[in-house]
Amino acid sequence: MPDFLLELGLEEIPARMVVAAWHEFASNVYLALKQEQLLDTTSAPPLAYFTPRRITVFLKGLNSVQPDIEEQLTGPATKIAYKDGKPTPAAEAFAKKAGVPVDTLQTITNSKGEYLSAKVLKKGRSAVDVLTILLPIEISVLSWPKSMYWRAGKPERFVRPLRWMVALLDDKVVPIEFAGIKASNESRGHRVFSPSPVKIVKASDYKQALEKAHVLVDPAERTERIRKALDAATRAISSTPGARWREDESLVSTVVNLTEWPSVIAGNFEKEYLTLPEEVLVTVMRDHQKYFAVEDKSGKLAPHFLAVLNTDGDGNGLIQHGNERVLRARFNDARFFWETDQKTKLADRVEMLKSVTFQKDLGSYWEKARRISHLATIGGADLDRPDRKVKRNALYQAAWLCKTDLTTELVKEFTELQGIVGGLYARAQGHEEDIATAVYDHYKPESMEDTVPRTLEGALLSLSDKADTIAGMFALGLKPSGSKDPFALRRAANGMVKIIAEHHLPLDIALIFHVALAGYKNSEAEKKFTNLANYITDIHDFFRERLEFYLKEVKKHPYDEVNAVLAAGSDRISDAIARAEALGKVRKEHKVDFDSISIAFKRIKNILKQAHEAGKWNGAPLDPNLIQEPSEKQLYELADDIAPNVARLRKERDYQGALREIARLRSVLDAFFEKVMVMAEDEALRNNRLAMLHGISLDFTTIADFSEIVTEKK
Repeated sequence: MPDFLLELGLEEIPARMVVAAWHEFASNVYLALKQEQLLDTTSAPPLAYFTPRRITVFLKGLNSVQPDIEEQLTGPATKIAYKDGKPTPAAEAFAKKAGVPVDTLQTITNSKGEYLSAKVLKKGRSAVDVLTILLPIEISVLSWPKSMYWRAGKPERFVRPLRWMVALLDDKVVPIEFAGIKASNESRGHRVFSPSPVKIVKASDYKQALEKAHVLVDPAERTERIRKALDAATRAISSTPGARWREDESLVSTVVNLTEWPSVIAGNFEKEYLTLPEEVLVTVMRDHQKYFAVEDKSGKLAPHFLAVLNTDGDGNGLIQHGNERVLRARFNDARFFWETDQKTKLADRVEMLKSVTFQKDLGSYWEKARRISHLATIGGADLDRPDRKVKRNALYQAAWLCKTDLTTELVKEFTELQGIVGGLYARAQGHEEDIATAVYDHYKPESMEDTVPRTLEGALLSLSDKADTIAGMFALGLKPSGSKDPFALRRAANGMVKIIAEHHLPLDIALIFHVALAGYKNSEAEKKFTNLANYITDIHDFFRERLEFYLKEVKKHPYDEVNAVLAAGSDRISDAIARAEALGKVRKEHKVDFDSISIAFKRIKNILKQAHEAGKWNGAPLDPNLIQEPSEKQLYELADDIAPNVARLRKERDYQGALREIARLRSVLDAFFEKVMVMAEDEALRNNRLAMLHGISLDFTTIADFSEIVTEKK
């Protein structure tokens, strides 16, 4: 079975796009080849080969030819195909189409009657023939966040111009063409060290051939090489004993996708720059220059940096010198901006926010700060209690100051530092630490991997900021749709869920967004709101989706437990999370009981639904005097005994205790459904039994709707 290689050679692809493009392209080709039966169900997925200049699909063991397929073709009805026992032109035409003699045609009978039939053998095509047709299609549909035309008057769009293609089935070139480029067996090596074409004799030689041409096509190998080089370069810094490079997984991934033949050099900068905050220095090095910071053994920033090159090193030190000069200039800019900004106090910058637009329909950042301060203050009052004191004055001041750094020169130059700069300036200008920390953290978390604000005040400020944005956008009708989320509202909502979860805040989402919307009252923005009728419903559905994502993807709860918990309510996020944790634990402890109870509650739900739809339930209240059967009476008495305990434990947030109480229902529920006919002919008995089941459903599904639990039993 031959190996398959397809390499797309391009001008340098932006580092942030390389991995996603490879995953999409490799997955599409892999699935297409499986569909064409050139790969088996057990075939290994493509090896991950990609660099800034190439996206490669390498698959071991393709089938050389598709398997033959026997097909059953259905033709005309026999009453049309034959007349007086002889085949008509319809039968002859069908036989010709099937490629068989007319006298070999068979008949089949289906729901529509008797028809002619023929078994034909569809010969499989060769792999080369299939690939020649398939591959240009897969290349053309590869999507990019941004793409370009590069051939005048031609329709192809790609992230960067396509320069070469290699397509091999073992040693045979697959004759494909795209954008005027014909596939061959010639790749390209490193742009500087091996600019000449690199001949790939066989697909299996690809990796080794390119390594000889100074290209490591395996990103895992480049990662390992970079990490080892960073370690070696750090150990060579003699002026800082115990020096180590500051771990940064995201930056490692970036430089892996910027290089084909990586090496590392160390550089230095003057110690005087260490008077600037570390956050500023690291941002300049990391985000603007793609340098790794170096720290001493105590974790304090040291006056060195590490740069990853796409060369074989820096023998004469010219590259090091050039990088030091560039970094020095950037640090000088940062120091100038820092010193210039300090001449204007943050409090004096509040008024300047009136000229900074938040969103064209939602007004200025001054208006946003006013709304945030109001929302945060209400949230602080709601949470303030003896065991959880909110420093309301600090929170109020932080809300007014949190956006003022948008007017600073440092943030205009280094936008990544918004919020952080505000916190640093607040601290430098003598504001109390609670204010500075809240401002510093208020954009957190920026992803599910990021940390939440460190303080309660910071958490409330971040929640208020995010809620104000989401409220305004939803009221304008600008909610996310499909994969489109231009205002990053899903990320903001994910952040709110994470904050509420990790700070264990007993906040109601519906109330938060009622207050957030009220902040826009009598404003110019309110006149542009077009979605007020659906606002609350849309917010509820949106946050239910975000909470579902958090429980499934972050907390790793099984999907049926998540569905069960959310069906019992999702507005109080911390409560829903606690219920999910309790359900998971008690379900493991009492699996047999919960499987049985889940089946019973499914049955209750279905019976009530069918009775309602059939008009066989009048909604009359339960009459204990009509309870006759022993099993019926036993269920009523146990449910009546358990219900107050469940309600009390639910109120105390002892969800595990409440669920263990509910588990006691298992045997009596089983006995009830085994021995009692709910849908009795006697109307009074039927209504009474339905009323009892309705009451049980209401009393015992406030923590989780057990009918959503998936069981092994049918």
